[in-house]
Amino acid sequence: MTVEYSGAGGDPDRLLRMLWRRTRPETEAADRPARGRRPKLTLDAVVTAAIALADEEGLPAMSMSRVAAALGVATMTLYTYVPSKAELIDLMVDEAFEERAFPAPGEPRPTGWRAQVELFAERTRTMHRRHPWLRHISAVRPPIGPGMLAEREYVLSTLADTGLSGQQIDVAAIAVTTFVHATAGIEVESAHVEHDTQQSHEAWWQERESLWEDYFDVERYPTMTWIWNSGGFDKGISESTRAAHAFGFDRLLDGIQVSIDQAGGAVSR
Repeated sequence: MTVEYSGAGGDPDRLLRMLWRRTRPETEAADRPARGRRPKLTLDAVVTAAIALADEEGLPAMSMSRVAAALGVATMTLYTYVPSKAELIDLMVDEAFEERAFPAPGEPRPTGWRAQVELFAERTRTMHRRHPWLRHISAVRPPIGPGMLAEREYVLSTLADTGLSGQQIDVAAIAVTTFVHATAGIEVESAHVEHDTQQSHEAWWQERESLWEDYFDVERYPTMTWIWNSGGFDKGISESTRAAHAFGFDRLLDGIQVSIDQAGGAVSR
């Protein structure tokens, strides 16, 4: 699987101007392909077309030439709006992140930190299902746009009044976001393997049933044998993946609650 890296664009200041184009009036010039010329497009239109193409055909199909064709302009015209594919990918990622529309400061939100974190997980998993190409992008160096910062602010804010220290809140928030994005990507990958191969995971395993009769050694793998005999492997692959997410997520939140209890409970800021 080909992996693209966010944050790999050329000029960081230029990218920041594009990412924050809606919040800084002085960055409106980012929509102008050249001084004195009437723009044929907007940067928003370019990003929307790129996302639509990636949603429909996958990230490998999203090239500058394909996006230009979808917009009815020459490829070189597109480069006057977005200087490179790397920068376009950053814009796409942040746009997808922003779609989750987390409650901003002062807006209504679920009661209790746990319910607020669960809202983050629900909307993030929905985002990954809506935009499966996100699994092809490493955001170790994320696009530092409004979508990414909205995620960071929201997850940190869910724990801000729990009594945890600033450092504890930071590492807990990183643990939550890492877990949710990783497991959401795995869920999407699992679904797309079935879709692309037109074969269920169960059917794939059934074709390899001879493994258990001809190669599997119960003495070498006694724990697997015990779990098999106890019905522990009775769930299908997709169901097991969902159950693993729920189990891991709940235990992660349980662990955060232990830290909150040890810290003495909620505080006021």
